[in-house]
Amino acid sequence: MKVRRVAVLADSDTRWKWGALTAKRLVSAESGASDIHLDGYLLRGRATPTARQLTEVGVRADSLREVTAVEFLHAMDTAGEDAGGARPYDVLVLALVGGGVQAMLHGLRRVWQGSERRPVVVTGYVGVVYEKLADGLLLRHGADLVLANSRQDADRFRAVYEGVGADASAVTEVALPFLGGATYQGENKPYTVVFAAQPSVPERREERTYLLDRLVRHARLHPDREVLLKLRSKPGEHTTHIEELPYQKLAQKTGLPPNLRLVYGHMGEVLDRTDLLVTVSSTAALEALHRRIPTVILTDLGVREVLGNHHFVGSGCLASWDQLDAGHRPVPDEEWVARQGVATGGPSSSGGGSYATAFDTARARVTELLAAPGGLPPLTPYYTPATAPGYLPGILARHHLGPDGTPLPGAPAGDKEPGAVRQIVRRAARGAYRHGVQRVAPVIRRMGEL
Repeated sequence: MKVRRVAVLADSDTRWKWGALTAKRLVSAESGASDIHLDGYLLRGRATPTARQLTEVGVRADSLREVTAVEFLHAMDTAGEDAGGARPYDVLVLALVGGGVQAMLHGLRRVWQGSERRPVVVTGYVGVVYEKLADGLLLRHGADLVLANSRQDADRFRAVYEGVGADASAVTEVALPFLGGATYQGENKPYTVVFAAQPSVPERREERTYLLDRLVRHARLHPDREVLLKLRSKPGEHTTHIEELPYQKLAQKTGLPPNLRLVYGHMGEVLDRTDLLVTVSSTAALEALHRRIPTVILTDLGVREVLGNHHFVGSGCLASWDQLDAGHRPVPDEEWVARQGVATGGPSSSGGGSYATAFDTARARVTELLAAPGGLPPLTPYYTPATAPGYLPGILARHHLGPDGTPLPGAPAGDKEPGAVRQIVRRAARGAYRHGVQRVAPVIRRMGEL
């Protein structure tokens, strides 16, 4: 029975979850879930997940280690081909920010130069794509598969690539890999309202304080309801986005009613007891809609691109706290929902598909590429020193790579440092960074507003 070897490089807890689950879905139906060997690599940086965050994500790997970009490329280089000419990995998922993907594509192109066999390289987005569409997409160009989480995204992605004259054949429609859970069957006891917080949306203190105050007011207006503030990370931890003003700290200055609690944990488990999901623009909204849980996208702070809630225009889910306080229950637009790759194949869905088959096309594409005679061609990103000489070198330099993907002199290679010293230095640097983000930066910003 054939074992598919898969590697995932991720730079945060949410991207690790997306990357690992995507990898499993890309190969599971082909060879059986028990026949996957998954190696995880966590890119060292400000958002490297803690042990607690990894446990909360709940996705297991056969091996998992923290690396720098140069260390990862070294691992991919030394892996090479085995004696029979086989690939060390069949699939490599790059679950990184756009700049990280671009740097790895150039680094891997150099590492695999002259190699007859290489993995199928896959990348994509963790959730809703509501900003930097062209920038993020072009930084991901060059992977064998650029996954789009919905029909709408696939259309947008192809339009961007074709608009700049880049090959759009890598764009492949799938769905978010972590959707699932039981379909909503009716009200729980007690009726439970969940506000899904986001680390960086909204960003301003007064707006975050406003949302917390409205949540508190809703809990007091409805003492028979359980109201939960679902948080992504604990103070001192980082996820995909920096959180300068954690709701935990704001809540310390606010008297919380007894029916309002702060909760962590797996979003799917929280949704199991949710009757109304409220958020500004979190991907949790798509998870809730997939399960047909009543979902509200808040309009209190406006419908603005900077908030990401503009993505939900036409969804039927836009509403304000005043409406929710008065008992409003949204009714999602089925056509809009179907175009987002959620609730497909449901009782009233017009999507005409099924979530169970959402990865079939991508899976077939991976199989086709792995069987290509003579192996896969070199990676060919749209950005090169010729097409973007004023942009690409800076992107690569952030990961200590030169314009040709070669490690720069002095690039950190932690495997050469003593283990204990390396751990201490890394923890100290990360702690200092987080202190600067959460304590120093806000003070400087406020001083600049005086």
